Amino acid sequence: MSVNQQAHTGPPYGQPQPGYQGYQQPAYGAQSLPGVPQSQYGAYNGPMPGYQQPVPPQGSLRAAPTSGAPPPTSGASHPSGHLAYSQFEHGDVQNGIPASAAPMQRCTYSGDVEQMGFSCVLIVLRIGENDVISSFFLPGPPTSVPPVSGSFSATGSGLYTPYSTSQGPPPTSVSQGLPLAQPPFPGVGPSSYPPTTGAPRPPAMPGPPLPGQTVAGPPSSQPNHVSSPPPPSTMAGLHPGPPMGGLHGPSPPTHPPQPGYQMQQNGSFGQVRGPQPNYGGAYPGAPNYGSPPGPPPPPKRLDPDSIPSPIQVIEDDRNNRGSEPFVTGVRGQVPPLVTTNFLVKDQGNASPRYIRCTSYNIPCTSDMAKQSQVPLAAIIKPLATLPPEETLPYLVDHGESGPVRCNRCKAYMCPFMQFIEGGRRFQCCFCSCVTEVPPHYFQHLDHTGKRVDFYDRPELSLGSYEFLATVDYCKNNKFPSPPAFIFMIDVSYNAVKSGLVRLICEELKSLLDYLPREGNMEESAIRVGFVTYNKVLHFYNVKSSLAQPQMMVVSDVADMFVPLLDGFLVNVNESRTVIASLLDQIPEMFADTRETETVFAPVIQAGLEALKAAECAGKLFVFHTSLPIAEAPGKLKNRDDRKLINTDKEKTLFQPQTSFYNNLAKDCVAQGCCVDLFLFPNQYLDVATLGVVPYQTGGSIYKYAYFQLETDQYRFLNDLRRDVQKEVGFDAVMRVRTSTGIRATDFFGAFYMSNTTDVEMAGLDCDKTITVEFKHDDKLSEDSGALLQCALLYTSCAGQRRLRIHNLSLNCCTQLADLYRNCETDTLINYLAKYAYRGVLSSPVKTVRDALINQCAQILACYRKNCASPSSAGQLILPECMKLLPVYLNCVLKSDVLQPGPEVTTDDRAYIRQLVTSMDVAETNVFFYPRLLPLTKADVDSDSLPAAIRNSEERLSKGDIYLLENGLNIFVWVGVSVQQSLIQNLFGVSSFSQISNALSTLPVLENPFSKKVRSVVDMLQGQRSRYMKLIIVKQEDKLEMLFKHFLVEDKSLSGGASYVDFLCHMHKEIRQLLS
Repeated sequence: MSVNQQAHTGPPYGQPQPGYQGYQQPAYGAQSLPGVPQSQYGAYNGPMPGYQQPVPPQGSLRAAPTSGAPPPTSGASHPSGHLAYSQFEHGDVQNGIPASAAPMQRCTYSGDVEQMGFSCVLIVLRIGENDVISSFFLPGPPTSVPPVSGSFSATGSGLYTPYSTSQGPPPTSVSQGLPLAQPPFPGVGPSSYPPTTGAPRPPAMPGPPLPGQTVAGPPSSQPNHVSSPPPPSTMAGLHPGPPMGGLHGPSPPTHPPQPGYQMQQNGSFGQVRGPQPNYGGAYPGAPNYGSPPGPPPPPKRLDPDSIPSPIQVIEDDRNNRGSEPFVTGVRGQVPPLVTTNFLVKDQGNASPRYIRCTSYNIPCTSDMAKQSQVPLAAIIKPLATLPPEETLPYLVDHGESGPVRCNRCKAYMCPFMQFIEGGRRFQCCFCSCVTEVPPHYFQHLDHTGKRVDFYDRPELSLGSYEFLATVDYCKNNKFPSPPAFIFMIDVSYNAVKSGLVRLICEELKSLLDYLPREGNMEESAIRVGFVTYNKVLHFYNVKSSLAQPQMMVVSDVADMFVPLLDGFLVNVNESRTVIASLLDQIPEMFADTRETETVFAPVIQAGLEALKAAECAGKLFVFHTSLPIAEAPGKLKNRDDRKLINTDKEKTLFQPQTSFYNNLAKDCVAQGCCVDLFLFPNQYLDVATLGVVPYQTGGSIYKYAYFQLETDQYRFLNDLRRDVQKEVGFDAVMRVRTSTGIRATDFFGAFYMSNTTDVEMAGLDCDKTITVEFKHDDKLSEDSGALLQCALLYTSCAGQRRLRIHNLSLNCCTQLADLYRNCETDTLINYLAKYAYRGVLSSPVKTVRDALINQCAQILACYRKNCASPSSAGQLILPECMKLLPVYLNCVLKSDVLQPGPEVTTDDRAYIRQLVTSMDVAETNVFFYPRLLPLTKADVDSDSLPAAIRNSEERLSKGDIYLLENGLNIFVWVGVSVQQSLIQNLFGVSSFSQISNALSTLPVLENPFSKKVRSVVDMLQGQRSRYMKLIIVKQEDKLEMLFKHFLVEDKSLSGGASYVDFLCHMHKEIRQLLS
């Protein structure tokens, strides 16, 4: 069985029941407990989120007068003005992608949106400079002083500022200079109560302002006006974040109200939703055009359907680009999204499965790059797995002379090298040096200047290929031996009692038959060894000539050595009988152990010494259960302290508590000793420190908190199987070369660097990525573009030394519009998340969050100032390919590393931080914006997944069942009103109350619905690199709070803003930068 046939596997945050004890809330829909502090916003504040209950309309609703044609609306908009904007309370909702009944219409209004009589900003999404594809209203910022509960003035001045009409109209174009470096913005004020889906808010009542009540302009720093009771999610133990200082700035000048202006409807995404609290109406003194004076219209809120939808963007890309192969022969071509299934035809540039860039059009100058603030980076996955329909990189053997390279910069032969003088020389595309072609490599050129063997040589015609390395590329000028796998099993009391030791031993008996092998080899060349440990280490001699395995104990862990060499690392087939006997005996030998303490560093030192003695590279599989407190090198203490959260010392929670493990990791890298760590904690074990060696050696960490045999063994075994079988390169060194004008300056990922250019990894598997950032060191040319070459030197699992080469050509531009037109938001978010997650090691988390928001505001402000047509300051204009940047950035800001909830442990945060740093673009996409699928309406006869819906509670219906996946967990959410027949078909029980939360797999039932849901789960598992934990969530159950944490478009319990609120906040930031 090959690794490609295995289900992808992986650990979650940990067991939900013991691990999330903070979720002790009152009954669903109830009010919060008295005296409990309210959750606050984080570093950004805004109006109330998008899943509020509807407020009954006040008075009659009048449609805006039109000029004869109906306003453009989306096909999904409600036919009446009374739009049901809390779908959660209805049994049926519109799921999936709204179908447009008519082509998208262009927004024709170009005047000042503040003439409309209420405070709003208009968002315009553009394809090019003149191609408006959508427009929609965005509520303005809240006031600085909250009005008295339940009161609005007769003129609608309760929440929004009057805009001065004495300052004249705004300029027709923005002429202010854009600051290139702004200090991180201070957070806005403490929020009011979080939202609730319980009782509706009292309607706003008209009335004059009270004496002393001031109406100030945006932006604000005070709490929003809230007239509802606190939410059911507020509970003891949830500590609100500190209030942040507000942002203050002048209100922008606006046009005075123009009589006779007809209110413009929303653009193509849909109508403004019904009345909502906290969103003001007309500014004071605004006339009521065409209607007698009376109560103000009900306040309006931004319809979440009218702002950019990740689901719509993903679906559009699948429809537009999923049917045709992506041909890589064009320079600077932006690939389809990672969420689109497509085939790649290599015609000279590396597949996007190997390299993705934040932008495929690089600014020609460093000044232009600094002005835009768009990071120039590549996410490189050198050993990425390809689908069966695509061809693996060809292996090229140039014999003893080795690959042809440039004399000066040492770049490897690639399709962009220019052959001259009849083919006798070639000019390097990276440094322009001219090099003689070796006699054995000479070939004539055709009439176009190409070599006549162009299509016969992969290195001349393909973007990705491999060279067989010569002895010059090997350590000590000696070809490497095949690598070894050493299994190191914790046999302390906890490991034995939980059944873990027996489970591992039983699995290894069969798993050793599936060690990775090269091509058509009959058996794997990898040798194996076994160690068990608690306070001391036990080595096993499993030489094939022995009748029984022999155990040797090393109790002096302060000076670790390997007591045997011959018989420790063996061929599986030769020693099969002895290995099987050992694996049978280990659980029995330690069945009665009472030893609870463990060591950790000596275990890795033992594996390292074994590989040194055998003169080979390899991988250690370490199965560990507890904090290493036994007397030994690398001993750790419990330093878990949640009081450090939101302080300047919070960064210490992510740092290793001793430098010992950094030095140990350095030694492991030098030998090619990669460490994969499987953790099974029942309490704090300091992942930030234990993870240093796996992280710096290119290994992986898997975590199974509160491991229980009956619920977690399937997930663990799937992870172990895939980890043992997947493709790995050992003793790897990667270097990225660039053409003149740019250079690689920064690197992110699981590796070690001893200098500024070489990325060293003891092991690099098919799931790991390295992120590389580039800076200018000279001007670039639009004509020649820019080139990247990634060269990875590694040892294959058969012991072959190889070079894998990936080449990519990018365009260069002198216009900012070209840069913004060729950006890739998913890759940009991958880079920004990794940049932020590295930043928490050295800076306070708040500083990191503020810097992220500031950089993205500058990116969008630069586009607004330099690329968009002149328009009102009240418009938020997003570049077409970056229109999802705000929603995805908000997801990063709300992630557990940057804004943890009270239930997230210190180990969880360290674990996630290390995990994300090596993720590819597809993994970060689903991790930060999870996929939400409605199962109830899935076509049981179709092989495809049901259409995804947006990540918000208001998209859920209590009569349906949904699946949410984020790459680590799969949640199956069951509404309280689901039909009994569906419950019977999926869970095999007769009622909602009988559904068990303890299920780790879905029951195998012979009916179409059960088969469909299980096939959906299997399909998702197959797409992920780790086996996702299945969690059953019943509506109104305590686990529902964990599920809601991943509904990322809503306001989070830990204080993160909703998508709507954050979009308002980003708009305010952009306006401040532009003013």
